[in-house]
Amino acid sequence: MQLKIMMPKKKHLSAGRAPLILFLCQMISALEVPLDPKLLEDLVQPPTITQQSPKDYIIDPRENIVIQCEAKGKPPPSFSWTRNGTHFDIDKDPLVTMKSGSGTLTVNIMSEGKAETYEGVYQCTARNERGAAISNNIVIRPSRSPLWTKEKLERITLRNGQSLVLPCRPPVGLPPPIIFWMDNSFQRLPQSERVSQGLNGDLYFSNVLPEDTREDYICYARFNHTQTIQQKQPISVKVISVDELNDTIAANLSDTEFYGAKSHRERPPTFLTPEGNASRKEELRGNVLSLECIAEGLPTPVIYWIKEDGSLPINRTFYRNFKKTLQIVQVTEADSGNYQCIAKNALGAIHHTISVTVKAAPYWIIAPQNLVLSPGEDGTLICRANGNPKPRISWLLNGVPIEIAPDDPSRKIDGDTIIFSNVQERSSAVYQCNASNEYGYLLANAFVNVLAEPPRILTSADTLYQVIANRPALLDCAFFGSPLPTIEWFKGAKGSALREDIYVLHENGTLEIPVAQKDSTGTYTCVARNKLGMAKNDIHLEIKDPTRIIKQPEYAVVQRGSTVSFECIVKHDHTLIPTVMWLKDHRELPSDGRFTVDEDRLVVADVNDDDGGTYTCVANTTLDNVSASAVLSVVDVPNPPFDLELTDQLDRSVQLSWTPGDDNNSPITKFIIEYEDAMHEPGLWHHQTEVPGAQTTAQLKLSPYVNYSFRVMAVNSLGRSLPSEASEQYLTKAAEPDKNPTAVEGLGSEPDNLVITWKPLNGFESNGPGLQYKVSWRQKDGDDEWTSMVVADVSKYIVSGTPTFVPYLIKVQALNDAGFAPEPAVVLGHSGEDLPMVAPGNVHVNVVNSTLAEVHWDPVPLKSIRGHLQGYRIYYWKAQSSSTRNRRHIEKKILTFQGSKTHGMLPGLEPFSHYTLNVRVVNGKGEGPASPDRVFNTPEGVPSAPSSLKIVNPTLDSLTLEWEPPSHPNGVLTEYTLKYQPINSTHELGPLVDLKIPANKTRWTLKNLNFSTRYKFYFYAQTAAGSGNQITEEAITTVDEAMASRQVDIATQGWFIGLMCAVALLILILLIVCFIRRNKGGKYPVKEKEDAHADPEIQPMKEDDGTFGEYSDAEDHKPLKKGSRTPSDRTVKKEDSDDSLVDYGEGVNGQFNEDGSFIGQYSGKKEKEPAEGNESSEAPSPVNAMNSFV
Repeated sequence: MQLKIMMPKKKHLSAGRAPLILFLCQMISALEVPLDPKLLEDLVQPPTITQQSPKDYIIDPRENIVIQCEAKGKPPPSFSWTRNGTHFDIDKDPLVTMKSGSGTLTVNIMSEGKAETYEGVYQCTARNERGAAISNNIVIRPSRSPLWTKEKLERITLRNGQSLVLPCRPPVGLPPPIIFWMDNSFQRLPQSERVSQGLNGDLYFSNVLPEDTREDYICYARFNHTQTIQQKQPISVKVISVDELNDTIAANLSDTEFYGAKSHRERPPTFLTPEGNASRKEELRGNVLSLECIAEGLPTPVIYWIKEDGSLPINRTFYRNFKKTLQIVQVTEADSGNYQCIAKNALGAIHHTISVTVKAAPYWIIAPQNLVLSPGEDGTLICRANGNPKPRISWLLNGVPIEIAPDDPSRKIDGDTIIFSNVQERSSAVYQCNASNEYGYLLANAFVNVLAEPPRILTSADTLYQVIANRPALLDCAFFGSPLPTIEWFKGAKGSALREDIYVLHENGTLEIPVAQKDSTGTYTCVARNKLGMAKNDIHLEIKDPTRIIKQPEYAVVQRGSTVSFECIVKHDHTLIPTVMWLKDHRELPSDGRFTVDEDRLVVADVNDDDGGTYTCVANTTLDNVSASAVLSVVDVPNPPFDLELTDQLDRSVQLSWTPGDDNNSPITKFIIEYEDAMHEPGLWHHQTEVPGAQTTAQLKLSPYVNYSFRVMAVNSLGRSLPSEASEQYLTKAAEPDKNPTAVEGLGSEPDNLVITWKPLNGFESNGPGLQYKVSWRQKDGDDEWTSMVVADVSKYIVSGTPTFVPYLIKVQALNDAGFAPEPAVVLGHSGEDLPMVAPGNVHVNVVNSTLAEVHWDPVPLKSIRGHLQGYRIYYWKAQSSSTRNRRHIEKKILTFQGSKTHGMLPGLEPFSHYTLNVRVVNGKGEGPASPDRVFNTPEGVPSAPSSLKIVNPTLDSLTLEWEPPSHPNGVLTEYTLKYQPINSTHELGPLVDLKIPANKTRWTLKNLNFSTRYKFYFYAQTAAGSGNQITEEAITTVDEAMASRQVDIATQGWFIGLMCAVALLILILLIVCFIRRNKGGKYPVKEKEDAHADPEIQPMKEDDGTFGEYSDAEDHKPLKKGSRTPSDRTVKKEDSDDSLVDYGEGVNGQFNEDGSFIGQYSGKKEKEPAEGNESSEAPSPVNAMNSFV
């Protein structure tokens, strides 16, 4: 199963033509016969040279000579050789052997013989019955690496500044050697603009210096072919200075011939090579053009290059050897022209013009191609070449000049073209084209093979192609035949020739479906036809769903040491089995246990810096592959800065610089600088300053007399780095303090003293040794001078003998051995306080209501307070009850009013009570004397609910109620009010009966009630102030005994039992319906009727007007609920009050009355007691049961 993807020249099938037959045009150019093994078994083909040795073949004389010649053809060709133009009989030379099935020669010179013996021009011929192909002329030459001739080299002595050329002149070798200069230690000699090696190997000195003196200038020649290096005799050079030269002259000549002080003579440039003002250079097309100019002069000249009437070619021009050599690679005829090199120094310039001519060995324009024809067809062979000078074209036939070859009427020669017409099988031959000029030659073999062959399809039968949907499908149909067959494609067993325009037929027979779809699946038939026959082949095509990555890995940024995962979910054709692999930076994952790959996920644990990069998920099937990548950035807090350095060290500043550490892929946003004071707080680091992340220096402000060390931390988005190593220590000079102590205060601890306190300076702020404080004070309102005292490094000073609570001006100044701090600020303080001497006067009380009173008083004069006024404090207590006149001790309560207020409110008082109060002034020392007691009474209030209500002794027509009075009557009870009403079996309320009961009663019997009836009672007390909260209760009268007995008699009857069962079932159904209605919300029918008929007799009572609330099913569906003392709406409404809490004081002990409540003391108690006889008086009668549901 394979899909061959080729992009050959296309022909599109038109949809509107007749049955589509696709023809391959006759190609004039060569048609290569396919090297299909089955085809080659019986298909004849002329020889073709496939491999040969190079034209100029330099051999190593120490190894055997191998001359290659390989060829193909059918039948296999035979081989022969010529040497220097004559037949080379290899059978007669025992050292020469030919490789079996090949024309390659091996000359065994390693055992005996010399390479020079086999020097010459060789040519190989491969021949079979269809023709003969020949190789190039292969020139065999052994490489040579001769020694330098012996020569005696004299020492070269010259004056400082002169020019010098050291000749190399290596021996002529094959190939030419590579030249370089070294010393005796095999170290290359340094080269520069002043000293350089020329293209000819000589060493040029533009001017010499004394350091050029040495004994071992050695030229080496390396012969790469034989891997040998030859050495020239060392050259000795001596450069003498002016002083040395004058010493020599003094010894031999007169004083008049001494040199001047200048060691050498400056001079303009002159060329050492090339000579003269102009020269010529010739180079072959395609080679490297190298132009050289080396100049001498002092100072050392600089070389420039220009091209006259043009510019140097971009991207092909290079400068070598310190711009002394200009190189142009891949030189063409367009590079011919005049090139100028200019040598320039401070004293002048000189130029040299090099005229360049580019010649060209022959090169192909159209090389001849093999030609396969059928009998009677026409064709051409074209051999077109160019060169400079223009090459000459000559033809050979089977290795013989065509002029002397046998004549063929189907062949006509027209210069570089041979035209064939109506060829026959005897026209088969191998033609050689030779294009040559004085710089070389080209030789090409091209055969003409005349064949008569029926069509053959070379693609294997029933080949299965599997292609991904929406991609091109190419169905191969390799074919051969002569004449060239036509190709026709069909789809399906009975399909017609393809005529849709979605198909493309390539010239090699391949059918292309540009965009294969699912409906492209099927069997396709390729049919090849020519006049000699027909061949066909079936091809099968299957279309597969593409592989897709539906969940791609996503970009991740993780911190070093954490875990990261990449997801890769692949969807594929169900018939294909994908393999998923992960790559990191396009390579395999590291072999590390931290990398875990499961079905859809890559997990990297304990991430480190090396794990950052691009992770790629690659899903492969046999037909396609897809990939998706995501980048992992590993971040962390920065590495600590390093290389801390202190510069510009002044008394009050220093510059700190550092080198940032690695930011670990998260940019540094800022640097934090800390300091340590090794003198005062060693080991403790303090924040100094912060600078932006792009800054690596900071100007730091310093304090005197501190032994500083600094460290730096880098901060990025992940946090701060570890601190850097500490910088060197820097001790600043001592100076007077820059600041004075803070938090200066003056307060007296006793009535006759002044305590001055302050926050002392720390060691860092002291600025020097000997820290002390100068404490100064004087009375604010007096004319006294300042009194001062210098104290040690403390934080408090006590001034004794001061008047009580007098304002003082205070200041505290720091000083050390270097001097005083700046003048300190003056602070106001006071000497010690004493208890107030006077009580508030004119205290009077205004009772607002039964629970609230307002108190007024006159302020105490400030001088009598003798301290800072804190406020006024009211003591008040309940002395007796106006109803009982029974005196008893009550705990006093306290309210404090801050500041200079002269009135306040007393909340939470008990109604109908007798209170006493007094007022005192308060300062920082304590309370003053109390004012005379003032007495006031609170008026009556409404009572609380009765403490209890019980129903006892139920009979057929009566119920007895017993109760206890309210626990808080809040006045004189005037009467009780009792209201009651019956409740029928459907929970409807009957008429309301209102009854007044004297206040001295605690028991009441109701008569003439209905038997076996439930009643609801509402009961409350009253004072002159109004009605109190009510308490409720329910009870049922008893059942008549005679009726009960009759009910028992009926109950024993069988018919009645059956009736009751039916009724019970019906009731069960009704209960279910009622339950559903209850869950839907709403009220009982009695409420609906009350809302519809506003009868005042049965209206619900509300607490504020003495009426009753509605009857709620949440409580009253239980027939015998006991002890309920809350209103029917389950709330107890407290009495409204107009008191304002704005004027309330602050309780010292947080209490307002004995039980700890504020207003809640008026709420009724909710104790529950069982009602007697509410459940046992009724007999279990079926009639009663029925009545309860009617």
